[in-house]
Amino acid sequence: HRLASNPDELLSDFISQSYLGEESGTNLPAELLVSEALTDSGALIEAMEYVAGRKVRLVSNVRGHRAKWLKMAVTNATEALGAHMASKQNSKRRFALLQQALALEEPPARIECFDISHTGGEGTVASCVVFDVDGALKNDYRRFNIEGITPGDDYAAMEQVLTRRFERLKKGEGKLPDILLIDGGKGQLTQAANVLARFELDSLLLLGIAKGISRRAGQETLFLKEGGRVTEIAIATESPALHLLQQIRDEAHRFAITAHRQRRGNARKRSQLEDIPGLGPKRRRDLLKHFGGQQGLKRAAESEIAKVAGISGKLAAAVYEHFHVD
Repeated sequence: HRLASNPDELLSDFISQSYLGEESGTNLPAELLVSEALTDSGALIEAMEYVAGRKVRLVSNVRGHRAKWLKMAVTNATEALGAHMASKQNSKRRFALLQQALALEEPPARIECFDISHTGGEGTVASCVVFDVDGALKNDYRRFNIEGITPGDDYAAMEQVLTRRFERLKKGEGKLPDILLIDGGKGQLTQAANVLARFELDSLLLLGIAKGISRRAGQETLFLKEGGRVTEIAIATESPALHLLQQIRDEAHRFAITAHRQRRGNARKRSQLEDIPGLGPKRRRDLLKHFGGQQGLKRAAESEIAKVAGISGKLAAAVYEHFHVD
């Protein structure tokens, strides 16, 4: 069965299957609450009314207790999908189908995925997430702060994180994956292949997953490194094997963004006071206590800052300037 391409189509198909069967007419309620406004709602309502023999309403924009019911239904569906994807039986099936899709002799036992996150080059962080047939191996997840590269150079960031990862492996830290999954296209895959070659790991299966022009899930392009070449491969949109790769990529992306936000937040928090020369931990605490926090200190005049015990006129000027000079 072809997979629906968007939530609207998926919901419409589900309602049709649930309520338009031979024995479904008597089960049709007078009103259906849906999480998405359906583009073909007119035709669907007409079909349901024909089957039910009475009026049927299809509503998406609701408030009050009905909005709570709708939110509960969405939460239940999300949890049910998560439980299904995490189930061992389903996971084994997806790994087996990935084996078939990639023509491997055995099902992969360990997949590592790397992703890069930054904001305009600031606070670049790389993530590594690991999955086996039982699901996510969160104890094996790793975060890497990327330093010494041109801001925004994702190729250099990928080279650095993979180099650090496989230098650790060379020292006996960690396990060798069966598949190295890279969130990126042909360029990132070529970069990764160059790193593997340096560590004499050319035989490691290298797979890239890149979102298409539309940037929508299900429109991904897959690249596989075979020998010295990188080739584009196709896995059916509805294949659980592709869903597995998407899930792992999405988890790597989530983990990278979380790490990046944390690093960026720490850097900005630190820059408020810790970069001021001569302002040690005790004086920082005294200032924050006196003014009730950073916002109070930021609003204070230079003369008020100088009144705090232990803060000289020169230091008060430096603190004031730090907050008021771009």
